[in-house]
Amino acid sequence: METIQKRKIKILINKKEIEVEENLTILDAARYAHIKIPTLCKHEDLHATGACGICVVKIEGMKKMVRACTTPIQEGMSIITHDAELHEVRKNVIELILSRHPNECLTCLRNGSCELQKFAEEFGIREKFFKPILIEKPKDLSTKALVVDAKKCIGCGRCAEVCQNIQEVWAIEFINRGFDMRIAPAGDILLADSPCIKCGQCSAHCPVGALIEYEETDKVWNALRNDELFPAVQIAPAVRVAFGEAFGLPAGTITTKKLYALLRKLGFKAVFDTNFGADVTIMEEATEFYERFQFYNEKLPLITSCCPSWVDYLEKYYPELIDNFSSVKSPHQIVGVLTKTYFAEKNNINPAKIFMVSIMPCTAKKYEITRTDDMFASGFQDVDVSLTTRELVRMANSGGIDFENINEEEPDEILGQYSGAGTIFGATGGVMEAAIRTAYYLFTGNNLQNLELNEIRGLKGIKTGTIKIDSKEIRVAVAHGIGNIKKVLDEIKEAKINKIKPPYDFIEVMACPGGCIAGGGQPYQISDKLRIKRTDGIYNDDRQQKIRYSHENPMVKKLYEEFLNKPLSSKSHKLLHTKYKSRPIYYK
Repeated sequence: METIQKRKIKILINKKEIEVEENLTILDAARYAHIKIPTLCKHEDLHATGACGICVVKIEGMKKMVRACTTPIQEGMSIITHDAELHEVRKNVIELILSRHPNECLTCLRNGSCELQKFAEEFGIREKFFKPILIEKPKDLSTKALVVDAKKCIGCGRCAEVCQNIQEVWAIEFINRGFDMRIAPAGDILLADSPCIKCGQCSAHCPVGALIEYEETDKVWNALRNDELFPAVQIAPAVRVAFGEAFGLPAGTITTKKLYALLRKLGFKAVFDTNFGADVTIMEEATEFYERFQFYNEKLPLITSCCPSWVDYLEKYYPELIDNFSSVKSPHQIVGVLTKTYFAEKNNINPAKIFMVSIMPCTAKKYEITRTDDMFASGFQDVDVSLTTRELVRMANSGGIDFENINEEEPDEILGQYSGAGTIFGATGGVMEAAIRTAYYLFTGNNLQNLELNEIRGLKGIKTGTIKIDSKEIRVAVAHGIGNIKKVLDEIKEAKINKIKPPYDFIEVMACPGGCIAGGGQPYQISDKLRIKRTDGIYNDDRQQKIRYSHENPMVKKLYEEFLNKPLSSKSHKLLHTKYKSRPIYYK
């Protein structure tokens, strides 16, 4: 395939000539030249809006300053990015933003990671020079997953941009104009009553504390000091390749065994791994797909159901596809219910005393754990609290633990051992790849030899392909980012309306771009470069495992032999499966 060469042009930046590709903005060109222009509204994932005004620069021959993030470069352009006047203008802009921002840094969840706070420190702002004009608006805690604190909004637009134009959910918008402008759920209603699917991408992209996760670390600390309880914990696949970033480790560093040790030092009595639940998910879901494909019926394509934001979205917008949804619970719910049944029985522990905590890359998991009554199949809530990666970072710091130098430990055996297939759940395409590994075995009785299914890996929004299993051809699609998902679902809907065979047999969906490695509860500063590094970490973990098929995990085999009988048995249906229902949105 012939590579198209992009035309390059020459420009001057701070009197130094550089050659860059045309069609870049001044901000892009400056970054190429390793020059840092400050900006609050521009994020790598998002289109430039020029909203904040901090990135102003000078162009020789022009009287007015321009915004670097929205101004395209031109041949021969001479740009000044930094001088004393620009410093003063930028400082004044930051001071104006601070005049509309409450002075609550010490009690703000973003203290230390706030981009506005960083610029205030860099520009030497020690007091406010403008009269404060603050929005008096109570926090919106309605979802119990995300918190909207409108008074901290700086009007950058990043949350609305990602919600509207990437996720295409349109749950957040700007209300009013000028000094009265603020973010709010669409229609200025409660976030829980809006189209919000709790994916947390607004929070992941917000530069300040206007959108944050619903903090629940106090609940966990209380459980850890309660002698009447048996606190248990599990870590999701994506957490292990992002957690170390908070402690200076490179993105993608696999910290699994350090995390086990950390969690024991915090006081948990049992440490499990969500990857084990992922292996069990595959046993159920691959069998579900095998039976539907073998005895072809109207419930194809089978659509994966591990992502709670995606579940919420489907129930709201595509209830006619509920029959196509896998009924298997997500992996952390499976570990939760097995802890309060299988593990409790084997260890003579009263399940009423077990307090299960999930460490997730996701804000929507907070919603998922109370979503439906069948999450209580054991007689108890499967998972009691779901914490984000960021919340565990705060617990580790306040717990006085030197994470970088902590000795590695192993998980508790029964629900801790996992295969490589279990760990790749953290990246887009991973659930599909893990399921195909076991589905291949179910169809043929042999293991798939080529485990690197590259056609469904990577950051392309929609990935499609055909997997050959003997004489059978399985047509698959992998979509991540809700905006991409809609395109695939509309194809399925059209096929149903026209009563023709759908274009796919098996579909994997992740609400967050990149999958769980870039979930709404992961460490901040997400970018495609970071997504790639975390994804590489996930696949490296897979390659390091001695066992790379879910159906070969010896602890999974033991679980079915001793407790569940077989996949899709009546007992596994009761404990490991769920139901869905239409949840239309009513604007109040």
